[in-house]
Amino acid sequence: MTATPPTRRDVLQLGCAAACAATFAGVPLLSRAAGWPERPIRLVVPSAAGGSPDAVCRILTGELARSLGQPLVVDNKPGAGGNIGMIDIVHAAPDGYTLGYGNVGTLAINKSLFKKLPYDPDTQLVPVALLGYVQNALVVRKDLGVDSVKELVALARSKPGALSVGSAGNGTTGHLSGELFKRMAGISMTHVPYRGSPQAIQDLMGGQVDLLFDNLSSISPHIKAGRLKVLAVTGAHRSALFPDIATMAEAGVPGYDVVAWGGIVAPARTPAAVVAQVNGAINTILAMPGIRDRYAAIGFETLTGPPERLTERVARETPMWADVVKRSGAQLD
Repeated sequence: MTATPPTRRDVLQLGCAAACAATFAGVPLLSRAAGWPERPIRLVVPSAAGGSPDAVCRILTGELARSLGQPLVVDNKPGAGGNIGMIDIVHAAPDGYTLGYGNVGTLAINKSLFKKLPYDPDTQLVPVALLGYVQNALVVRKDLGVDSVKELVALARSKPGALSVGSAGNGTTGHLSGELFKRMAGISMTHVPYRGSPQAIQDLMGGQVDLLFDNLSSISPHIKAGRLKVLAVTGAHRSALFPDIATMAEAGVPGYDVVAWGGIVAPARTPAAVVAQVNGAINTILAMPGIRDRYAAIGFETLTGPPERLTERVARETPMWADVVKRSGAQLD
C-alpha cells in the first residue's frame, strides 16, 4: 500500500503543532544558551535555611541541576527583610551563574516598607519564572486559651497591646498579615520580628510569643504534629492541605486575603538566552507530577508561564501592599 504524500497544509499544521507543543511544555524554541552552563550555579535565597522560601527552592534545585547539567548551590542570606540577599543578587555578575529567589516581600512590599531601599527590583533584576504561591496560617500557642479567630479578637480587645504576634521578619507577608489583621479587626498587638521562620516557630512553641502568621510551607509540619493550634488560613479559599481549616474571611474577618508568592530572578543584563533556558527548564519541572506532589505537601500551589508573568504579578500587587503598609503605619529605615 502506497502512502499518500503530505500536502503543504499538512506540513504547516504539523509544524505548528510541534511548535505549540514545545511552547506549552515550557521549552521555548531556540532558547539554548551557547556554552552555558559550564560550572555550578548559585541560587541566592534571601531568608534563613528551613524557612518557606528555602523549602520551595530546594524542591526545585535538584531537578533543575539535572536539567541544566550543573550543580545548583543554595546560598541562604537572611536579614533586613530580604535586603541583604537581594543586594548580593543585583551586584552579582550578569553571566547566568547567579540566580535568586524573589518574592512578594523583596519584589513588591519592600518598595513602600523601607524609606530607602538599597536595590531597585524593577531595574536591577530580570524575571526568570514565577513559581507559585502559598497561603499563610494564623497559629497560636496551645495554652493561649482561644479556639477561634473571634475568640482571639475578643482576647486582644480585652488586653490592648498585651498579645505578641511573631513573624519571620520585618516586611514579610507574615508581618503584614498581622498588621492587616490588626487593622481589619480593630485590635492592638505587639509585633516581634525574627530572622526567619524557624526561630519564630520555636519561640511560639516555647511560649515567648502568643501567635504567628507564617507560610504553610514552613508551619504545616508543626500543625500536623499538634504542636500549635491553627485558627485560619489567609487566602481567599481554603487550603487543599488543610481543607477543614476556615479562611480568615470565613472565620470573621470579611475581605481578608493574603498569599505569599515567589519566583526566580537574575541580575539585570543576564543574557536573554540564559533566562529563556532556565524558564523553560523550570516550567517542565513544575509540570512533573512528582514535583507537584512535593509542593502540594507543603501547601505551595505552582504556576507556570513566561518570565513576564512574574513581572505582571509584581506590578499588580505593589500598589496593594503600599496601601497596606500606609494604613498599618509599618515603616523601616
